[in-house]
Amino acid sequence: MQRRDLLRLSLALGGASLLTRSPLALADALIGKKPVSPEKLRAGEFPKGFLWGAATAAYQVEGAWDEDGRGESIWDRFAHTPGKVKNNDNGDIACDSYHRYGQDIALAKHLDLKTHRYSIAWPRVQPGGRGAANAKGLDYYKRVTDALLEAGIRPFPTLYHWDLPQPLEDAGGWPNRDTAERFADYTKLVIDALGDRVKQWCIFNEPKTFTHCGYWQGNHAPGRTDPLDFLRATHTVNLAQGMAFRAIKAADPKLEVGGVYDTQPAYPADTNSAADKLAAQRWHKFVNLWFLDPALKGRYPEGVLPADRQAELLGWKDGDETIVRAALDFVGINYYSSWLVADAPEGNGVPGLNAKAEWARNYAPHRQTDNGWDIYPKGFYDILVDIAEHIGHLPMEITENGAAYNTLPGADGKVHDSARIAWVRAHLLELARAIRDGVPVRAYHHWSLLDNFEWAEGYSQRFGLVHVDFKTQKRTPKDSAAWFAKVAATNAVAALAPLSNATVTDSMNSMA
Repeated sequence: MQRRDLLRLSLALGGASLLTRSPLALADALIGKKPVSPEKLRAGEFPKGFLWGAATAAYQVEGAWDEDGRGESIWDRFAHTPGKVKNNDNGDIACDSYHRYGQDIALAKHLDLKTHRYSIAWPRVQPGGRGAANAKGLDYYKRVTDALLEAGIRPFPTLYHWDLPQPLEDAGGWPNRDTAERFADYTKLVIDALGDRVKQWCIFNEPKTFTHCGYWQGNHAPGRTDPLDFLRATHTVNLAQGMAFRAIKAADPKLEVGGVYDTQPAYPADTNSAADKLAAQRWHKFVNLWFLDPALKGRYPEGVLPADRQAELLGWKDGDETIVRAALDFVGINYYSSWLVADAPEGNGVPGLNAKAEWARNYAPHRQTDNGWDIYPKGFYDILVDIAEHIGHLPMEITENGAAYNTLPGADGKVHDSARIAWVRAHLLELARAIRDGVPVRAYHHWSLLDNFEWAEGYSQRFGLVHVDFKTQKRTPKDSAAWFAKVAATNAVAALAPLSNATVTDSMNSMA
């Protein structure tokens, strides 16, 4: 499975000074309450009040892996194991954002961004995964959150972005149902500390990927390859999602709670093959709906696992249909590329799931990002329309969207990453089209603000709007950063001037 191994903000809202606003009032103001009707938008335009931002994640940018009482995570253990990460890279220092978060927030402000997605590191808050909170860890996230608010940027945190405390993995990890209870306890600690500052919360980032890659394929932490453990892990995560949702609402029912799901439209490899069409449907349910349906419907999608063995395979118990429920207030969507699915009767190690996915090269021949991911902007539109209909048109946010282009500073010291601009432009045009067609998206977060540690690929992939020299920690905004700032300032894509690299631009536009 190919995945990502896998401001000029003079904001005086309502005539009041930004610093006189309460954190919750600011969050309310930054989420536009009365967007323009979609049908009144022109091509490439976005609704009034639409939020533009970027995303990061704790282990990928913070560094300071053993400072101020932080405990060991599964990614510390995995990355410190020779041969697990490309070039034996690790996140010990990463972007050093633990010490440089003020500089990074200033960059976001300079780019006119109004929302910033970041994550809370569980082992920084609760080093052993249970027990009392680490005050220094919580204080760090209070400082980050307050700095965002002071910059006029909505803080938009995710409670879990893959960094399980290692002691919990030693006790069984996500396949162990008790981990759900531990996660709910951790959630309460964070909400008690930050719930007065943060209005919108995400529970999990990409539960599909950290369970698939961590417990089935083994190419991500903790590196296990047991299909049954993998299935049990997916169920524990769904239990934890429901428990965390209720913990947040119990603390303050006015807080908005959602999840972040990585999605890819699944197309049949052979459109004339009934078997391939059925396989694509199964795969869509398994990768796109497996963590949505339990929350919204209290059950798993039908037709993926054998009905007579599903409870056994997942470790389902009586009453779980209530525990997994979470009446999400919004849904976060990550999109990078699409799946091409062929029926595979030989199976793939997961009992009852006889479908395998390959990348849709026939949809985007010879067009790939620098890490080999195929480019298919229309898939963004397709999956947004599909998911919106499936979830009853709940509010949506684009929580990640971006591409790896490894352009380095030139002789002039600047990073001329026209390919990234073309990629993002093509995808934003599809997003604007989806909004015009009624998909209720209220925010877009580019992945990522900074070049950072890209999991099993180490520092070999650069997704950032800002180039990071990992030896000196020098930050250099790329051409794409300046371009994205114009998008944020104008709230539109189509009106922007043509790009410098006409060849790349034309190839992207031909797919949009």
